[in-house]
Amino acid sequence: MTGKKLPIISIGKRKTAVARAVIRPGMGNVRINRIPLEVYQPELARQKIMEPLMLSGNLWKQLDIDVNVKGGGFVGQAEAVRMSIARGLTRWFKSSRLKRLLLSYDRSMLVGDERRKEMKKFGGPGARRRRQKSYR
Repeated sequence: MTGKKLPIISIGKRKTAVARAVIRPGMGNVRINRIPLEVYQPELARQKIMEPLMLSGNLWKQLDIDVNVKGGGFVGQAEAVRMSIARGLTRWFKSSRLKRLLLSYDRSMLVGDERRKEMKKFGGPGARRRRQKSYR
């Protein structure tokens, strides 16, 4: 077997957004849906995605990260991408120090948030709201 390392696939989910990151040895290229991170819009989403990369220092510059994300809004997608990148980096480097650093910064980078939208029920326009009754 050669010294070449196999790519790692990691998944991040937030609300209805699902991100799949493929991490392989490379030159520090990060692409989200084939768009380079440097030109990814909106700015808020780009900054959120950059958090695990900045916390890992220069370690990520020896890797290529390709992320495919679907579903949800732009903030949900950004948090899903951020989670998939953070999980992939901890699996790639097998570093407990990096894992502790990410968990202490923001636990939602590695641990998912299971909250979902409550289902709408019959008898009203939403999950809990009902038509008002008037007895006069």
